[in-house]
Amino acid sequence: MKRIIIAALLFLFAGMTSAQLKIGYIDSDAIMDNMPDAQDARKRLDVLIQEWQTEINKLEKDWKTKYDDYERRKLILTDASRAELESELVKLEQQIADFREKKFGTNGELFQKQDEIMKPIQNKVFTAIKEVAEEDELDFVFDRSGDIMLLYAKEKYDMTARVLEKLKLQ
Repeated sequence: MKRIIIAALLFLFAGMTSAQLKIGYIDSDAIMDNMPDAQDARKRLDVLIQEWQTEINKLEKDWKTKYDDYERRKLILTDASRAELESELVKLEQQIADFREKKFGTNGELFQKQDEIMKPIQNKVFTAIKEVAEEDELDFVFDRSGDIMLLYAKEKYDMTARVLEKLKLQ
């Protein structure tokens, strides 16, 4: 779907000007793979991930040990003891889930650390893209790794204000 929209935009832009559009592309994966700063950042993130995964594994191992102990003894436990152990197991499961969410969830520490560590590197890359695009007088620059993504466009092609104005009229 994105590719169709991008193609439509390119045809629309082509119709807007009689001059030939100059389009470039980059491979952001290749750029990041060749940047020492990015490699160091990935290593730092990998260390954090490994630490957190080790902690999760420890918590899961503790839960498994307690669960196995509960399973072996549940027939000889009183109802009160059994209920207490079951409650403890449920709490441990919840702790594991909470820890996983806190570290790896949508707004978890990993997401925040990635943003904190990678943002300066990404800004450096985007600045270089903009400089190269302006030096080569490119109208658009796309990223070919993963989903096609527009990374740079000359301001004269930004139709946002015109579209908003058109929508206000309706």
